[in-house]
Amino acid sequence: MQCVEPAKPLNDAQIGRSFYFMAKKKPYHKPYLSVDNLADLLSQRGLEIEEIYAKKYLHRIGYFRLSGYFYPLLRQPKTSHIFKQGATFVQAMNLYKFDRKLRLLLFSQIEKIEVAIRAQIVEKGIQETSNPKWMMEQEYFSDREHFNTTCLLIQKEWCNSKEDFVQHFRDTYSDKEPPAWILIELIPLGVLAHLFRNIRKKSLRKQIAKCFGVPPDVFASWIFSLSGIRNICCHHNRLWNRSLPNKPASLIKPNAPWIDDRGLDRSKTYYKIAMIKYLLAYINPNNQFKEALIVLKKEYPTVDFGAMGFPNNWETAPLWK
Repeated sequence: MQCVEPAKPLNDAQIGRSFYFMAKKKPYHKPYLSVDNLADLLSQRGLEIEEIYAKKYLHRIGYFRLSGYFYPLLRQPKTSHIFKQGATFVQAMNLYKFDRKLRLLLFSQIEKIEVAIRAQIVEKGIQETSNPKWMMEQEYFSDREHFNTTCLLIQKEWCNSKEDFVQHFRDTYSDKEPPAWILIELIPLGVLAHLFRNIRKKSLRKQIAKCFGVPPDVFASWIFSLSGIRNICCHHNRLWNRSLPNKPASLIKPNAPWIDDRGLDRSKTYYKIAMIKYLLAYINPNNQFKEALIVLKKEYPTVDFGAMGFPNNWETAPLWK
């Protein structure tokens, strides 16, 4: 497998457009503030602070990362940066700690789904094509341009990989391409979604998606969406109350217990959590995902689950019973 060339530099037209848009913006002039200064600023804005506790976490985590957890505690208009009466630094830290534990929980469940997706793409793909190297051959995919883009991304992962199994293959075998069961371990989840969506044979896409109880188009959409959640978790970004990228397709005809998603905001965290629960039912029917969520909710009773899109009495939906 040949390694990919570095990306070409921007052309003059692209550079020109960049400067045009930059000219419309203002420079960033906010000064750096020390931990002591930041603690004083938060106190001046009305946040109740225990100084030693606050400075410890401002030093350890940083103000900018914590600022998203201060935001719900601000009074209207938020642009005034004045905190609601009774808002405390401890409340912000509880949101931060809850969000961290939520990310760890979701990441651990997405891992199970991702591994299962890899296994089924390899297994069903080889059964259908009788070709161990089918993933890098254009005849099995519909759109040539999308196939070429995916191949470049896969080649980049292969060339940059420091995994022992990759080095072993390079040192031991003369094959230009590794088989699918080796290559699949290097492909990011988002690239897998592109690969799956571009498979030429509808019957193969159906076979793979059927393992997870959803139609092929919904399955591709859900993989993209889970990839976005996975990246948020990997980079330790705020998850709990934000609108998320890659809005997933609605599951209209579920093959297993599901939720009533009419009126639900599919960009919110709850819909993704419901997707994870649905997929886990096919991978690990005896999973304890619901129980883990309830434990987390009890540990942080002041966290607003509604801000994540959770409906009232969510535990009673067929999906969660």
